[in-house]
Amino acid sequence: MNGLTQLGRYLFAIAIAFFGLQYLTFGHFLGGLPPVPPWAPGGALAAYLTGILLVAVAIGMAIPKYVRLSAFVLGAFFVLCVLILHTPHLHDIIYEGTDRTRALEPLALGAAAFILASAFNSGAPVLASQRTAISVAGRIVFALCLIVFGWQHFRYVQYLVILVPSWIPWHAFWIYFTGSAFIAVGLAVLSGILERLGLHLLGLMFALWFVVLHLPRAFANVHHPDEWTSAFVALAMCGACWFIAGSPRKA
Repeated sequence: MNGLTQLGRYLFAIAIAFFGLQYLTFGHFLGGLPPVPPWAPGGALAAYLTGILLVAVAIGMAIPKYVRLSAFVLGAFFVLCVLILHTPHLHDIIYEGTDRTRALEPLALGAAAFILASAFNSGAPVLASQRTAISVAGRIVFALCLIVFGWQHFRYVQYLVILVPSWIPWHAFWIYFTGSAFIAVGLAVLSGILERLGLHLLGLMFALWFVVLHLPRAFANVHHPDEWTSAFVALAMCGACWFIAGSPRKA
């Protein structure tokens, strides 16, 4: 793996560890914190166990020997949370932007984790055909999530423009530009055409969001957990884009 790909893996792991620390800090399930929705059962104990799991797999993803196992566990946990806890609210996912985002963000991150697991050669041997199947399935899910995220930028432009810092001109333009970028990269990942370039650029866009948009909002609202969650979702997506760009489509 090249330097940018490894950096992406580390950024992804840092973001996942941060999510785990949030669960351990607050001791309950939060609205915007992936992957567990606030209506999930289990109370404080389940929140603490989730936090421990996320911190553990984040550490594992930073250590080459344990990347595959840790990424696979993370991907399975995120996807199962979506299937078991989010999909019973399918009506809200279809019609409500907030619930849709809450479901698709962990789905995208879970798909990215599976791609990371398929790309690493450490750990127990896995058949090349199985690794390829995991990589292809992960890419399809990740790409479809990107396309939906892009569509949402067009659907909810009037809300999203208020999130753009006041010192940046042409607020609506940047929302439309971002939505178009999501859709374009999603199509690139599905087709394999300009996939690496598109993912590198989208990862850069997420990195800029993290620094320019999300961190200032988080520091201005230090006690607002959703702002910090949004910041580290952007960091996780940045890392995911960069390590997916460096991961082979076929084993």
